[in-house]
Amino acid sequence: MKSKIGRLLYLVVPVLALLVGAYFVFDAGKALQTGMPVHKFSNTASQQHEWEEILAAFSHPVAVFILQLITIIIASQLCAYLFKKIGQPAVMGEIVAGILLGPSLMGAIAPGFTAFIFPAASLGNLQMLSQVGLILFMFVIGMELDPALIRKKAGAAVLISNMSIVVPFGLGIGMSYFLYTKYAVPGIPFYAFALFVGIAMSITAFPVLARIIRERGLTNSKLGAVALTSAAVGDIAGWCLLAVVIAIVKAGSLGTALYTLIATVVFMVVLLAVFRPLLKRMAGLKTDDKLLKRSTMALVFVVLLLCAYSSEVIGIHALFGAFMAGVIMPVEWSFRKVIIDKIEDVSLVLLLPLFFVFTGLRTQVGLLNDSSLWGVCGVIIAIAILGKFGGSAIAARLSGENMHDSLAIGVLMNTRGLMELIILNIGYDLGILSPQMFTMMVIMALVTTFMTSPLLNLLGRVYKVKG
Repeated sequence: MKSKIGRLLYLVVPVLALLVGAYFVFDAGKALQTGMPVHKFSNTASQQHEWEEILAAFSHPVAVFILQLITIIIASQLCAYLFKKIGQPAVMGEIVAGILLGPSLMGAIAPGFTAFIFPAASLGNLQMLSQVGLILFMFVIGMELDPALIRKKAGAAVLISNMSIVVPFGLGIGMSYFLYTKYAVPGIPFYAFALFVGIAMSITAFPVLARIIRERGLTNSKLGAVALTSAAVGDIAGWCLLAVVIAIVKAGSLGTALYTLIATVVFMVVLLAVFRPLLKRMAGLKTDDKLLKRSTMALVFVVLLLCAYSSEVIGIHALFGAFMAGVIMPVEWSFRKVIIDKIEDVSLVLLLPLFFVFTGLRTQVGLLNDSSLWGVCGVIIAIAILGKFGGSAIAARLSGENMHDSLAIGVLMNTRGLMELIILNIGYDLGILSPQMFTMMVIMALVTTFMTSPLLNLLGRVYKVKG
């Protein structure tokens, strides 16, 4: 009992002493105000000033950004949960969440909500942080490419990956001839528009495809191995082709384009011939329970950021450098696994949804306000499916795969998802894609990704194949 009273006194006495001392100091301090102007407010003005201060706190950039994070994380996780319930990849739900938070839904039914959560002044910060998320994501994608798998299945995958790029790329260039006059940004050369539409039609969403294969238990099957290898080879080829296209588009002249392409080749040679062996040697020295020390992790981030910075300065976009930084990481799985685990949660849960929302804020379905525009969108979707699904399935069949596996590979390679959105945003930032064209291409990416799981299920029932 006495000990409790003693502890109470220890708590109360210092507080009382502080209050009494503060009172006397404040009272004595009044004398210091002599001769100084005293600001007086009327009661009404004072109340108005207080309310203005309270409301200003809600519009402070930090407060706005935190509220955006809360809204984005809740919406993306909720949509991801709902989409997983209907057999779709979680990333599809996150992409749709970004679209729903933009002008296509919330901006239309509750414009005040969108203006409050995503004021125009905050979009620059949102875009910058979303780019950080993409850089980390592309780094992880580069590390998830398994060189051993690519070498093992390269023979079967080369034809498939080649056809899965060449056919849709050619169809995309042909389609751009009919779209250029009406849907290209004024002042953009035809070759820039055509090249970008071609590469946008050619990409495969390797991370989404890998997750679908993993969820279906196909990772160790022949179908899964061929599809993964084809997508991996196609991703490398696609991003290299994208780097060339960006270099040509941004250069504006033959001399500048040539410099950019030469600098890109030198950049890749230095990465593969210098940095990769150094990192491999460093990985071989790590024997401490497969854990990375802070200094090692710091070095990994420095390499990542240097690669991203170099590719951005060269003129081929920071994301290509981040992707290549992941590719040159040592092949020891334990080394890669630790890095992926350290980066993936922050990138996928916190930063990457910012990109989906930023894309959603740019996607304005309301721009497709007549049947002719929806007809054009339908044609784009049909050509995208014909090029990617058709080219991949035919190539797989010619490589000796059975009919089920050939069609399944075509379906999987037709998955575009997040990778397509990344490329479309690059085109939008470069001023190549108009808002209408951007919206139609985003819808194409959503449709071709959404159809993957249902078509795989249908093929399984038709050919009586499990998985």
